[in-house]
Amino acid sequence: MSSEDVNKHIPEESAPTGGHGQPAPAEPSPENIPGRPAENEHTEPATNTHVEPSYGPYQDDYASYDDPYAYNPHAEAATTTTAAPPVETAVVKSGDAPPPPPSAPPAEDSEDDDDEGMLRMSFLEHLEELRKRLILALAGLGVAFFLSLTFSETLWRIVQEPATAALTSLGYKDTSLVQTAPMESFSIIWVKLPMLTSLFLASPWLLFQVWSFVAPGLYKRERRFAAPFIISAAGLFIAGGLFAYYVAFRFGLTFLLGIGQSVNVKPMITITDYFDIFVNVILGIGVVFELPVLIFFLTLLRIASPRFLFAHSRYAVLGIVILAAIITPTPDIVNLMLFSVPMVVLYFVGIFASYLLVLSRENKRFPWGTLLIAVLIPIALIAAGLYFAITKYGFKLVLHWPFLTR
Repeated sequence: MSSEDVNKHIPEESAPTGGHGQPAPAEPSPENIPGRPAENEHTEPATNTHVEPSYGPYQDDYASYDDPYAYNPHAEAATTTTAAPPVETAVVKSGDAPPPPPSAPPAEDSEDDDDEGMLRMSFLEHLEELRKRLILALAGLGVAFFLSLTFSETLWRIVQEPATAALTSLGYKDTSLVQTAPMESFSIIWVKLPMLTSLFLASPWLLFQVWSFVAPGLYKRERRFAAPFIISAAGLFIAGGLFAYYVAFRFGLTFLLGIGQSVNVKPMITITDYFDIFVNVILGIGVVFELPVLIFFLTLLRIASPRFLFAHSRYAVLGIVILAAIITPTPDIVNLMLFSVPMVVLYFVGIFASYLLVLSRENKRFPWGTLLIAVLIPIALIAAGLYFAITKYGFKLVLHWPFLTR
């Protein structure tokens, strides 16, 4: 047979046929490929060897044909997802108690939530609160004034006693004060002196009103310092007044009255001049003794810190000496040191108090046992020295400076 006859039996652009003139099977699809699972059917991969289908004498033509639907057993095995191991479920027997439910997380303390914010007040509410506190402070001051008014004569004898002691120690027989105006005795003994006394008596109430006005701007945990603040502030103010009365004022007054004694100058003191010096010294030292409370308050408001205050202590000491020179009624170095040394000690006491506040914020504890031992040892030594001075050398304790005389 010629090649032209062969070409007549092969149709143009037609698919190859199978053996014996039969048409070739259709292109394989994923559904009719033997051994390939359906799309939605999940079966384990077959373990037997797959036999490639035969397409007759034209199989060589299909060898070079890249069929996208051809079945590849290696790719099938690679893409098959490994089945997850079965989950073991706990079997609860009828006699066993069920396991307890998981414990709920601990609820946060409501006080800690309140610590994160402050009380909110408008400007008018602040003014209303200020008005209320001023009225209550004046009311308490008025009650203390009328209470002091009933003891005016006794209070004046107490106030005049340092002048009497100073004039007596200088050798003067006349220890009375002089009145140069008709209204001097009334204005000082019955008005000014009860006002000064009422200020000390009502100091806890006045400081409570100050704290009540400032407290809305503090955290709830910091508002717990109300009682320590009032007690310490009032106690330091009263302690400052007592220190001025028994130590500073007496020593300074004796120095001032004895300056002209060597040149035959006799002192004649009016009650107005005397009371003015007395008020300046008593109130000045009383306010200065509030220095630890002021430092603690600045730390409470986060305006200052113990580290900052201690690092700049040299400037604080210089300011204290200048302030003491202004308050001191005499220009000598002894009275200056008598005023400034307690103020410097109070400054470092305030730093220590602010340090305790910082430790409390950080939930730390201070070694009080070590501090107690360090304080008790000097006190014991001082007490032993006083005991030997009184019993062996005949010294006596008095209520004024230097507190120990023969």
